[in-house]
Amino acid sequence: MTEPAPDATTAAARHADRYGTKPPVRRVWVLVALAVGVVVAGFTVAYLGYQKYGPKSIETEQLGYVVVDDATLDVRIKVTRDDPQRAVVCFVRAMDRDAAEVGRREVLVPGSDSTSVVVNTTVKTSARASAGDIYGCGDQVPGYLRLPG
Repeated sequence: MTEPAPDATTAAARHADRYGTKPPVRRVWVLVALAVGVVVAGFTVAYLGYQKYGPKSIETEQLGYVVVDDATLDVRIKVTRDDPQRAVVCFVRAMDRDAAEVGRREVLVPGSDSTSVVVNTTVKTSARASAGDIYGCGDQVPGYLRLPG
């Protein structure tokens, strides 16, 4: 007597018994999760880059300097603000030939109607200066630099 031909279910069962079963792979979900992760990472990098390198509320430009004598340096700077009515403080420094700081001065830039203003200041030095530099500017003006009123 002949045995009946095995049907597909019994063949699949024998195959599973022999090789084991593998859970179905959800590749679509993996690809979607990976795509979302890449997009979020891209937006994060773009945001951090904009915060660090994007436009700033206070920008400065050094226009020049003149070494007056062994103890004096005149520095000319340009300050551009988003809010021209707000006073800012800038730190200007004098450096010697070895780039060591030999003088520093805080400069008050009072509020004005113009977004860009040019400021001239004199920095007293402890040794002959070779260069002038803007160390930085900020809108946190200390009380001793504020104008009365």
